[in-house]
Amino acid sequence: MSRPARARRTLLFAPGNRVEVHPKALASGADVVCLDLEDAVPPHAKAEARALAVPFLTGEPGPERVIRINSVRSAEGLRDLLTIVDARPRQGVIFLPKVATKDEVRLVAEILAEAGLPLDIAILIESVEGLENVASILAESPRIVFAMFGGADLSAELGVAISHDPLLYARSRVVHAARLAGVDVFDVPSLDFRDQAVVQGETETAKCLGFTGKGVIHPSNVATVSAVFTPKPEEVARAEAVVAAYEASPNGLAVIDGKLIERPVVRAMERILALRDVTN
Repeated sequence: MSRPARARRTLLFAPGNRVEVHPKALASGADVVCLDLEDAVPPHAKAEARALAVPFLTGEPGPERVIRINSVRSAEGLRDLLTIVDARPRQGVIFLPKVATKDEVRLVAEILAEAGLPLDIAILIESVEGLENVASILAESPRIVFAMFGGADLSAELGVAISHDPLLYARSRVVHAARLAGVDVFDVPSLDFRDQAVVQGETETAKCLGFTGKGVIHPSNVATVSAVFTPKPEEVARAEAVVAAYEASPNGLAVIDGKLIERPVVRAMERILALRDVTN
């Protein structure tokens, strides 16, 4: 399944039942906008939110459009999925929360295939079972385009604080599985969203760990997060030099500034140039 290259630095969540905030979310500058039918919507408003979600997928070009449905292991999640399928949108991403096993991915992928729909899938890893199975989950379908680390539910299951050190292993394991599967990976949104210094610090840490983007729960955080994940001019210049030297090498090896440049380094530089190309 061939897809155009996309920048996925920021994923902004918006409540699915608050239609008045949807245009603001789309205009926020976020690379990905996700209508949430799960945690952000109370039980009595699920049906209303579901009805609003499908038209969102068929909107004008702009940010990548995503709908986070309820878990497919619940009646609400199955209703969400079948409502989307019945509407037959031709674009968008279905975001699966609380994924514990690859069987959930297979179920959704098979339903989409049966319906002949070209929708993509995203995965939220936020449980101890999901973390244990993360590699097999992310490898289950070529429809998967990104994953997200969910710290709140996972920290509750683990009995630890939502902070860096207790969740470092879990974060790194999700990044590793995403890189192995070749999909983008978002870090959990900053809960202290009113403090831009905190948001920036958490985003820089996420980037250092290998995340390709970060979720946000308020539009004011979009610019801060995007700036961290956007290649700096000096990073682009070095990437251009490394790739050029490697391509000019007759034996697949190059030396820049006294350092040996091999294929894994070149792949990292190519990712920088790809991000430059889709954000310019």
